[in-house]
Amino acid sequence: MGAFGGNHRRGLKAISATTAIRAAAPADAPLILDFIGELAAYERLSHEVKITLADVEALLFGPAPRAFCDIAELAGQPVGFALWFYSVSTFEGRHGLYLEDLFVRPAARGAGVGRALLAHLAKRCLAEDLRRLEWSVLDWNESAIAFYDRLGATTKSEWIMRQLAGPALEALAKGG
Repeated sequence: MGAFGGNHRRGLKAISATTAIRAAAPADAPLILDFIGELAAYERLSHEVKITLADVEALLFGPAPRAFCDIAELAGQPVGFALWFYSVSTFEGRHGLYLEDLFVRPAARGAGVGRALLAHLAKRCLAEDLRRLEWSVLDWNESAIAFYDRLGATTKSEWIMRQLAGPALEALAKGG
């Protein structure tokens, strides 16, 4: 395993000219919950947020976490986060990394924080021989789409994301 292998909760740091990226620690759970709330407000989805502090703690810092989080800091102050998990490509025969959430507080936008978070994840992909870094973006978020385009990200328009949740998920699980 590369420099990012093993315990993902270590104090791993990557530093750009102005941004420090570190693995989230259990003490960051309230901060992460705040970031999630700020992201939901930005995405006009606050009404969908159900996560609690206990959920954040269990999700990221329980005995066998399946999701991970990196915190971006400017001048020692937390200004953004990336929450991610491992994915898999059967065609590639390798794992990848799926970025569930990327958020930078408005006051820190334009300072390279989002790029630093994505570069940190890209380095993890290379160090762990992961074949792809993927994420979704809301179709109305033109500034984010333009940012991702500048990085060289491609749109997978031939794929449509689908979801089963709530009653439909329960019905299928019960044989319906």
